Order: sequence, then structure tokens, then C-alpha cells
Amino acid sequence: MKRKLLLGTMILTMSTALAACGGEEDNMGTEEGMEENMEEMDHGDESDDSMEGMDHSDMHMSGSGEVPDGLEEAETPTFEEGDTAMITEAHMEGMEGAEAVIVGAYDTVAYSISYDPTDGGERIEDHKWIIHEEIEDAREDPYAAGDEVEVDADHMEGMDGAAATIDSVEETTVYMVDFTLESGEEVTNHKWVIEKELSAE
Repeated sequence: MKRKLLLGTMILTMSTALAACGGEEDNMGTEEGMEENMEEMDHGDESDDSMEGMDHSDMHMSGSGEVPDGLEEAETPTFEEGDTAMITEAHMEGMEGAEAVIVGAYDTVAYSISYDPTDGGERIEDHKWIIHEEIEDAREDPYAAGDEVEVDADHMEGMDGAAATIDSVEETTVYMVDFTLESGEEVTNHKWVIEKELSAE
């Protein structure tokens, strides 16, 4: 009788211990799953940050090919008219990695800007790029980050005539380019891509 009682006690003890281990494993699995989900969310935030504030849904992707008065062609550009180059930075979805055909190269100062569209749309942050010749009544010297200017360009709806704040300044060669988006849409006479956003293929 004592042996049966002892055996029963041992079986009950082992069952309790196994159940506890199984619970710990389930909890560990849940915790690990939560950590993985948190990591994935963090990575997703990082990718969103690269385009944060850059809503280009109203962008005039293709242009007429006309350039502002006073804009001078580059004398010795890295990429000449007719050359091809790879776009290394995206101003809008599907642009990065596209092969660009150079339509024109010009030496000027490029600005990224933030502004409130004149048509009442949401504020645009860090739009890239407008150039010095696309500033209304532009002074001779380049502007600096923080300066307020009036935009004389229509790359996007509500841009022309908008009051803008200069976010960053690049004295560089700017290029007008043709390229094809990942979606297959062909873009012609796109303004502007700057020197450091292109690489030889």
C-alpha cells in the first residue's frame, strides 16, 4: 500500500513539473514572438522615415524641357547629355535604382524646401529640389538654410508662388533626366536630380 502511495505521489509530482516546464516554454515562445514583432515594427519605421514628409503624389513627374532664364549649362559635367546613369536616391516611390538618361546638365545651387501649398494642401516637408533660378526675385548670392523665399516653379500642385523655408543647400550640377519608374511609367524631362544622386552604371 505504501509503495502504491509513494508511486502515485511521484507521478503527480512529475506531472506538475512537466506542466510547469511546458508553460514556461509557451511563455518563452510568446515573449520571443513579441520581441520579433517589435523588431519588425522598428525596421518598418526606419524605412518610413526615409520618405517621411515627402508626399509627392501631386508631383509633376514629367516636364516641358524648358529651363528657367539665366540657368547656365555645365561646362564639364560628370554626366553629359545622352549619357546614362543610375539614380541612387528616391524623391518618390519607384525612382531609386532607375536608369536615367541625361537630358541636360546645369551648374547652380539646389535647395530642399518646406512650404504650405497655395491650393490649401498639407504642408510639404523637405521637397527636393528647386534651384536658385526658381526663386522669385532671387538675389545673386545663394540662400542659406532657414531663409524664407517665394517659389517660382510648378514641380507640384500648389508650389508656384508658395512661401518656402530653405532646409538645405547644395552648390552642384543639377540634371534634367528621363527615366522609367518601377511601375513602368515613363518620366521625361524630370527636374531635378543633383550630382550626388547619380552614379555610373
